[in-house]
Amino acid sequence: QVQLVESGGGLVQAGGSLRLSCAASGRTFSDYAMGWFRQAPAKDRELVAAISRGGGSTYYTDSVKGRFTISRDNAKNTVYLQMNSLKPEDTAVYSCAAAGPYYGGIAYTPSNYHHWGQGTQVTVSS
Repeated sequence: QVQLVESGGGLVQAGGSLRLSCAASGRTFSDYAMGWFRQAPAKDRELVAAISRGGGSTYYTDSVKGRFTISRDNAKNTVYLQMNSLKPEDTAVYSCAAAGPYYGGIAYTPSNYHHWGQGTQVTVSS
């Protein structure tokens, strides 16, 4: 079992930046592939970015490519989402999630993830 706690959300103007952090505790963090999801009101949950256990593979949904960067520090049991050039359409609750243990590669669907954080609100004003 792994527990996840997000931080770093908030209110930012369009064009600004935020860095989300997700701290893990419990089982060995490097055993898990990680993902960042978001859900806006009246919209489906969306995988924004994902990273493999060692960090060598990453995935981004098309709408955030070139603006968001996912990374992880297995020594600090933390995964990050650096968000630059934010747009109002990025407004959502962002949650981190863990797939595994021992998940190989990138986990692309919510059903692959069995551990979720509580979420952090990101609001981008125009």
